[in-house]
Amino acid sequence: MPAPHVTPIKVRFNELDPYGHVNHAVYISYFEHARTEALEAIGLPLEKMAEQGVQVVVMDLTAAYKRPAVAGDTLHVETWLSELRRASTRWRQVIRRGDEICVTITLRGGITDNAGKPMRPPSWLFENLAELHVPDPESD
Repeated sequence: MPAPHVTPIKVRFNELDPYGHVNHAVYISYFEHARTEALEAIGLPLEKMAEQGVQVVVMDLTAAYKRPAVAGDTLHVETWLSELRRASTRWRQVIRRGDEICVTITLRGGITDNAGKPMRPPSWLFENLAELHVPDPESD
């Protein structure tokens, strides 16, 4: 069975809120970075997709915050596609500190042209994205 793509991130001081925890909005940036890294790992850097007239955009995002991360923590962001449909994708991501889950998200992504108009993904995009597909029994 395929495994999620993993991106390590080290928490920096400037990413903390007044309580000394990673600010909730910063986690969204971590997730975005990890999705970009996962796409690059399967041969789909954003620049290549843009040259082909395709974008993968966020349509909906739900986050669940479980435990805080603090300065100096090394986090690992797991990224995978739990659903791969012709017109949309469902991404799952988990941020872990060791064995502890800090934050999870479920994200629905759409495929658009460079002007933002929804489109069906070209076959090459669908085939590449399939490399990140890890079936999620919870969503089926």
